[in-house]
Amino acid sequence: MSTLAGKTAENLKKIRETKPLIHNITNFVVMNYTANVLLACGASPVMAHADNEVEEMVDHAGALVLNIGTLTDAWVTAMIKAGRKASERGKPIILDPVGAGATALRTNAAKAILAQTWVSVVRGNASEILSLAGQESATKGVDTIHSVTEAAEAAGTLARELGTTLAITGPIDLVTDGRRTLTIEGGHPLMTRVTGTGCSATALIGAFHAVDKDSVSAAATALAFFGVAGEVAGIGSVGPGTFMIRLLDALYTLTPEEVEARCRIAKG
Repeated sequence: MSTLAGKTAENLKKIRETKPLIHNITNFVVMNYTANVLLACGASPVMAHADNEVEEMVDHAGALVLNIGTLTDAWVTAMIKAGRKASERGKPIILDPVGAGATALRTNAAKAILAQTWVSVVRGNASEILSLAGQESATKGVDTIHSVTEAAEAAGTLARELGTTLAITGPIDLVTDGRRTLTIEGGHPLMTRVTGTGCSATALIGAFHAVDKDSVSAAATALAFFGVAGEVAGIGSVGPGTFMIRLLDALYTLTPEEVEARCRIAKG
């Protein structure tokens, strides 16, 4: 087995052994499902966005996940406040710039978080990443209108400029810090028919980054695990409803050995 496949299994084992607390400031649409995704993989989720408790919660967490899906000005303030505390403590921050490029609020909020905190991983679709790179880009609501390939070159440049790792998800995922690039295969078409799968991928990166300090490795192994779970969940699923539940079951029942045997990570 490849070293990266072995690392995926190793990270999953660590999560299940240590049950890291993942602090999520996330959107109303996905709070319940992403919490269940984190529980299923073995992590411990907390959803806390109140301005007067986010700093205290960060102190308890292994990673901070910021998701701008249902944004307000007050939430931006809380995210930056939590992000600054996490940056001071040296804890990983994972940003999901949901819908960046669709409105000025979303795009500017994502850029403000990046400017005022130390974000270690940004996970988004191709259009969201292009919008952060300052390129002409728009999203279809919160959905991408660009391919991962279109965003790959801009991602490498943006990652170097920001000193962060970018994880672009699509039919084939791409992770880069501007020096190292990895591609990840897996998943299932029904993943695009269930709201919150992208947000769940971001939350999983938080869990993996809590046990793996290498941002490229953490992002790639989290996406590889999620991809395998998606493939397994797709077996026998007749539609989005059964798939959504089977995905939670797959995240819970897959063994590290099965993940190692099935995951597909390659150097880009």
